[in-house]
Order: sequence, then C-alpha cells, then structure tokens
Amino acid sequence: MRKLRPAPLCRSWLFLEGANEDVLQHAAASGADVLIHELEDFTPPPLRPKARALAAELYAAWRDQGVMVAVRVNPLDQDGMDDLAAVMRGRPDIVALPKVAEPHHVVRLDEAVTRFERDYGIAEGSTSLLPNIEFARGLVQTGAIAMASRRVIGCLMASEDLAADLGAERGSDGLELAYARQRFIVECRAADVVAVDCPYTWSDAEGVERDTIWARRLGYTAKSLVDPAHASIVNGVLTPSEEEMRQAGKIVAAFEAARTKGFGRVELDGSLLEVPTYSNAKRLIARGEALRAIDRDVRA
Repeated sequence: MRKLRPAPLCRSWLFLEGANEDVLQHAAASGADVLIHELEDFTPPPLRPKARALAAELYAAWRDQGVMVAVRVNPLDQDGMDDLAAVMRGRPDIVALPKVAEPHHVVRLDEAVTRFERDYGIAEGSTSLLPNIEFARGLVQTGAIAMASRRVIGCLMASEDLAADLGAERGSDGLELAYARQRFIVECRAADVVAVDCPYTWSDAEGVERDTIWARRLGYTAKSLVDPAHASIVNGVLTPSEEEMRQAGKIVAAFEAARTKGFGRVELDGSLLEVPTYSNAKRLIARGEALRAIDRDVRA
C-alpha cells in the first residue's frame, strides 16, 4: 500500500459519479489528491444501490494508488444511513455530508460513523468528517459546525446550492460568491480546519486556473472540482513554484540577516519586510517542501 497524503496537504478534491464504473476506475489517473465517491446529486436514487455495492472494492483500489478516499453520502434523514451502512465496509478515510446547516447535523453523523466503526471492526475515531456548507444558514455557522466533532478535518463550500439559496446569478467570474468564499476561509481558519474551496463548474482550463489563483490569493490551499481534467491545473496553482520558493528563501535570508544586526525590518526589492511577511515566507517554504516530499512518497 502506498503512503497516503495528509489532509492538510490535499490540494484537489474531485467529486465523481457514484455509479459510473468507467469514470471511477480511471479516476486516480486524474492526479487528484482526494477522490470523492459522490452518492448524492451525481447519483440518481435508482442507481444508489449499485454505487453502494462498488464501495469496498473501489476504495481499496483507490487507496492502493495513493489517493485519499472520500465518500459523500446523502443527508441522514434521506438515504444517508443506507449509504453509510454500505460504504463504511470500504473503510473510507473521509465521509462528507451535504447540506450541513447546523452543528447537530455533524453530531448525528459522528454518532452514526462511530456505530459503524464498531460494527465493522474499524479503529474508532479513524474516519474523518467533511461537512459541506451549501446554505446561508450553514455559512454563518461554519465555525460552530467545524468544531461540532473532533473528527472534522475540514469543511467544503458548495457553489451551485449556495448560489441558489442566495438567489444569486451564477457567472464564471464567481463574483456572486466572493464574499461567501472570503467569509468561509476565515471561519475555517479560526476553527483550525482545512477550507476546501467551491468547485469551478465550467469546463474551460483558463477559467479554473484563474479561479484557483484567486482562491490562493485569499489563503486557500485546497479546492474541490467536478472535472478530472482540472486536477492537474488546481494542483499546479496550489503548489509553490520553484520561483516562489526561491523568492521566499530570499525573504527569509534577508529578514534573518537584519535581525542579527538588531533591526526589526528590512527592505527587499522595494518592499519592507516585517515579521508577518517573514512568517508567511517560512510557511510557504515548509508547505512546498512537504508537498514535494509527499509527491515523491506517493509515486514511490
């Protein structure tokens, strides 16, 4: 079994049609860090039994290919409990729950997952949770939702359902969700969980690259996607480049040299470098090195 990527180092989170065997079997070739077996909107109710039956063998195959295995079940007051009863046999790394609007939705999921872990002999507490924020009610409670269970490793923001709930007009520039995306990452950062940005739901490569660059500017390090062709683009944008690593190294060296001389800040290339800039540069270097190391391990 290959080494798996830790959730904080997962950049691309790919939703996949739950009953489409051809798509599922070839999904790992996309290069996405997390593959999400999508049993809700991407799987019509008549196909859900087939999707559930695929879970155990599918998850084992994905895990052997070095990807994080996730499943999105239906809301628990709909088909979610039936989903869990089947897919938990496959020991997913992460269970995502859609349409989370209240902390108690996460508490109930935690209780259900705990019960299935015990029933199926899975190490208790080993399954992580990923609440999906899709309504205004959930957005304004993201922090409380994230802290409702110790299992929560991140939250994911939807695009289409949230825009519909807001009555917003969708556009490829994403302007209508700008505030929501800004607030969402603040809430997740305050709760110390991974903020998974909403997907870009158009097919053009230029658009997803532009959208991911904007997300990175806000501080996002992870993004969901619905098109396997977008995985390499998202990974590329969310991985520090060699030039960015070099520039960060220059900042660290210049600031540390100034500190040894008793200065609190230093000018570099026209910018005044202070502690926050120095700290960000160190974080970028650490993340870049960690991503490169895990990429080598996953390929090995």
